[in-house]
Amino acid sequence: MATAELIRIVSRSSPMALAQVERVRAELADLHPGLRTQVVPVTTSGDRWMGDLARLGGKGAFTKEVDAALLAGEADVAVHCLKDVPADRPLPAGTVFSAYLRRDDIRDALIHPEGLTLDQLPAGTRIGTSSVRRIAQLAASHPHLTCVPMRGNANSRLAKLAAGEADALLLAVSGLERIGEEARITDVLGVDAMCPPIGAGILVLQCREGDTATIDAVTGLGHHDTWREAAAERMFLHVLQGHCNSPIAGYAKAEADGRLSLRGRVFSPDGKRVLDAHEWAGALDPEDLGTSVALALKRQGAQELIANIPH
Repeated sequence: MATAELIRIVSRSSPMALAQVERVRAELADLHPGLRTQVVPVTTSGDRWMGDLARLGGKGAFTKEVDAALLAGEADVAVHCLKDVPADRPLPAGTVFSAYLRRDDIRDALIHPEGLTLDQLPAGTRIGTSSVRRIAQLAASHPHLTCVPMRGNANSRLAKLAAGEADALLLAVSGLERIGEEARITDVLGVDAMCPPIGAGILVLQCREGDTATIDAVTGLGHHDTWREAAAERMFLHVLQGHCNSPIAGYAKAEADGRLSLRGRVFSPDGKRVLDAHEWAGALDPEDLGTSVALALKRQGAQELIANIPH
């Protein structure tokens, strides 16, 4: 069997994306001493565009150029944040996910220059975020706060906060940890206060399906419980067929005894309607669990709610 001696890793070129690649390189070095790796950074259309993602076709704007480099043979492995990989369509033909890395923190964090928590923020505080998921949940729980559109990578958003474009930011805990900015966090929001996006905290490796040498080399980085959680969450999102303006949130949790649960939520953009379902797998496999939770929300009217949101 052929073995990989050099693995070229393609990723977005943002500081956070490159930090994620360094994690993969370090784990590969531990698993296969002597294996050489090379970074192939690309700038995606989602990184260049600061407007509404819906006009670029949604979250796929963050993966299109990365996928193209992989399929063209310019790289051997792509590193993705799973939350940026669309679940309403199959992976590009000829590619497969080959490893789900151990999951990081799934929670959101508040950054406030004066150290306030979310509940301490006064009325009219401007929260920098363009996430429809965060906006809907803040509208439901903290309607006295104002969300101001803010896109870009975490570093650029921190710079915009410093420039006064917002009074506070909401960012992923895991992302701040990856770029070494976790000390800026003033409040970590529990999953009940801010339900996370599908795939939160998960890095996934994608390969060409016929490249068995590379697949064999990276498969050992995979974490089984993370795969189970990801499979449930992505099937949940797939069945709902949400678009990039759909405030959908949810997370699966694998327990040490093998049980798996999934909580899914769908919001109206103004936060006035909240649909909620939470189920345990029992004998169900992860994808069946994801389907079951999605159908429970459809019975509550999720499909109509999503269909009525412009996109």
